[in-house]
Amino acid sequence: MLNNYQHTTAERMMRYAVIDTTANPDSDTQPSSKKQLDLSRLLVSELKAMGIDVELDEYGYVYATIKGNSKKKVPVLCFCSHVDTAPDCSGANVKPILHKKWNGEDIVLPDDKNVVISSKKHPYLLEKIGDDIITASGFTLLGADDKAGISIIMDFAQYLLNRTDIIHGDIRILFTPDEEIGRGVNKVDMKKLNADFGYTLDGGECGTLEGENFSADSCTVTFNGISAHPGYAKGKMVNAQKVLAHFITLLPNEMSPENTEAYEGFVHPVSISGGLEAATVTFILRDFVTSKLSEQKQLLNNLAEQTIKQFPGAGFTISSKEQYRNMDEVLQKHPEVMDNACEAFKRSGINCVRKNIRGGTDGARLSFMGMPCPNIFTGEMGIHSKEEYVSVQDMNKAVEVLVNLVQVWEQRA
Repeated sequence: MLNNYQHTTAERMMRYAVIDTTANPDSDTQPSSKKQLDLSRLLVSELKAMGIDVELDEYGYVYATIKGNSKKKVPVLCFCSHVDTAPDCSGANVKPILHKKWNGEDIVLPDDKNVVISSKKHPYLLEKIGDDIITASGFTLLGADDKAGISIIMDFAQYLLNRTDIIHGDIRILFTPDEEIGRGVNKVDMKKLNADFGYTLDGGECGTLEGENFSADSCTVTFNGISAHPGYAKGKMVNAQKVLAHFITLLPNEMSPENTEAYEGFVHPVSISGGLEAATVTFILRDFVTSKLSEQKQLLNNLAEQTIKQFPGAGFTISSKEQYRNMDEVLQKHPEVMDNACEAFKRSGINCVRKNIRGGTDGARLSFMGMPCPNIFTGEMGIHSKEEYVSVQDMNKAVEVLVNLVQVWEQRA
């Protein structure tokens, strides 16, 4: 416990949530939406007011430094969260509500009473009876993903500056734009960041530490047909759309996202386009074992070859592109990153539950950019939806973990 400390996480979460920071996947700029800078500028001003050296660069990244007070050579740690919210659900005109000492009853959101947050649908809530729960009002997401993470890092920074008796090394803070649309670290200046190891604050349930994620590729299959006048097409036309449709029916159901869980990978068609002469389907390929991505691509190639045998004259091309890789491939070389985090959890009085992420994260890409970077819980739940919520007590516990974590690294240096 951080004795006699008045946490600011709830107040910060409520304040940051009202700022619309929705990312725009259709934009080519960085940040993809200028309104993300509204929160970034606010964070810069608040960090400056704490006396922390901070800057906002042209791409929307916030870099800040808390100077260490240890006499040892301690690895430089980075704590990272993203300012943007997902475009899946509206992030405009968010009205956060604090439900003090939640009693376990269904939370009916006032602006749309059809939106009900219940423990039946969200079983983790059963562990949160008595906690202070923050939700939106029913028309929007809350934005705890990842403004909860930002609130935790900011509260942690304030605590550390108030407690000069806590010995630690240099600490870097990084707030990124556009994580939700896969561009979160595209323009990060790793030399400027200058950190040895990092932790993203973007996880869910209290006590979870995520050090594995999917390896990911995109894959495109294009079928080529033969055009002919439809009135005189007999024996001549090969409709690429029909070729593609046949190909889709051959995909194995057991490899679909809706039929996979835990460490199972999947092959997922996400878009289809085209016409008579050419039709294209784009896939995302996912697996925790990177080598299995090539097996998935080979499966698609085999199914495409099988398909064109049914349509004489048809042809196909296939191509793939790397998206991101499993951070575990890097973290295995630096076991202290996960081990020190687990020790910090223990000192905070919670069990460390190591989990995998069935998706990607800024930390995965940062790990392969030279900064091993697992993911720590924030309490954010029901993300990307109107039923999003976060426990204030979970956020405060994450602050305690960070305080203990910097001390673990210093003591073990």
